[in-house]
Amino acid sequence: MAATVVLWAGFALSIRGIGASDLTALDAALLRFLTPLVVLAPWIPRAVRRVRHERPGVLLALCAGAGLPYFLLAAWGGSLTSAALVGIVIPGTVPLFVTVLAFALWRTRARPAQLGALVLIVLGAAVSVTAAVTPDQAAGVVILLCAGLVWSVYTLALRETTLDPVSAALVLCAPSALLAGVPVLLGLAPSALVGGAAPGDVLVYVAVQGVGVGVLAALCYATAIRGLGGPVAATLGALSPVVTLVVAVPLFGEPVTPATTVTLLLVLTGVVAFNLLGVRRPRPAEPSPAEPGPAVPRPAEPTPTEAGNRRPELETSC
Repeated sequence: MAATVVLWAGFALSIRGIGASDLTALDAALLRFLTPLVVLAPWIPRAVRRVRHERPGVLLALCAGAGLPYFLLAAWGGSLTSAALVGIVIPGTVPLFVTVLAFALWRTRARPAQLGALVLIVLGAAVSVTAAVTPDQAAGVVILLCAGLVWSVYTLALRETTLDPVSAALVLCAPSALLAGVPVLLGLAPSALVGGAAPGDVLVYVAVQGVGVGVLAALCYATAIRGLGGPVAATLGALSPVVTLVVAVPLFGEPVTPATTVTLLLVLTGVVAFNLLGVRRPRPAEPSPAEPGPAVPRPAEPTPTEAGNRRPELETSC
């Protein structure tokens, strides 16, 4: 989970760093989605076999929710705001949007105690908008909120899919790499890759976005959920904005403003409270009727693949 937090922070920092590099947003997107296809190439045949049995709506949600549309929204919002807000707003608003979408799709309700946590998240987002110095910054926060909404679609799709994490990563990367690569290679969009981008920039985005975010983050988070459980892993994941904020100060010279601090505290508190308040207390174990005495152990938690066939529970939404 510690590795996941660092990788998530690396995503926010590298998104903010696109403007300071020779690469365009489309260049960075191509590196982000093409690299996992190369690294995970041995598993492509398995992914092709499994994708035939998946519902088209779930596949579309996976590709849009974490693919090129999400990446470009995050890059656009990051260019208008700061790395700290990228790291706070996008993951911080996921519990709110997941709750709304789950209610709209399946009439799944959050627990009453969790509604107060969602109010804190809304207040944090409102502070980031109202504290914007320029209209561009306010627009950037709104764009980041849209990115959080899109990512929430991906979050719900992950719970509905029957694909394993590797196959899911390949499924969302393939169309995104194609959509980003065609305009770049045909010269239909400005590109530093075709014109000879700085090798250092290319290697950074291949390592951070392609290998780190595209491959390692998904596998690390899936492993953390198996070992820690969904609520604990999601709560620890809330530390990612803190890491982003701390590193962005020396890396980009971003000031830690009072508004950013208040936004971080509100959103972070809301995310942690939402997950902790959603944890169900274990029911008292009942002795087996046939063999009185020791309690029958409860079944183990389902793996992410098995859980994908079940309706989402909001306590593990972040």
